[in-house]
Amino acid sequence: MTTRRIEVPRTIDAPPEAIFAVLRDPKSHVAIDSSGMLMSSSGDPVGAVGDTFVVHMDRESLNDYPLGQYDVTVTITDFEPDRAIAWTVLGAIEPPLRHVYGYTLEPIDGGTRVTSYYDWSGADPVWLEADIFPVLSEGALRATLGILARTVTTEP
Repeated sequence: MTTRRIEVPRTIDAPPEAIFAVLRDPKSHVAIDSSGMLMSSSGDPVGAVGDTFVVHMDRESLNDYPLGQYDVTVTITDFEPDRAIAWTVLGAIEPPLRHVYGYTLEPIDGGTRVTSYYDWSGADPVWLEADIFPVLSEGALRATLGILARTVTTEP
């Protein structure tokens, strides 16, 4: 694979502030996750770059690596209210993976264009050579956007 980034856009019939409220809340990360790895979370909604929360994980749903249950710390790397949010994940693995998950939001007629992305271009060379990326597929990002849309859509 030559590209190290996946992006998936979707128009959601909701204002950016409603979508952003979901994306900044640790509990919502669990609720909209399509991978099945996120079991629960601890922490308050984030409000700035550098804020963190903990996600309790179980890799069993991916059936790729037998990690069992484990915790990761989500650290916010981009935070622009109602426009952009991104984070990296720190866990017990050394060196850290240094992959980034994020969303951009663009108000448009009829709602908000939401782009979900997964970027491993800054990943540690150890993990690039191990060929473990992408952890999530384009389909998983697209499915999460579908759950997000269902969660925030203002019309039935």
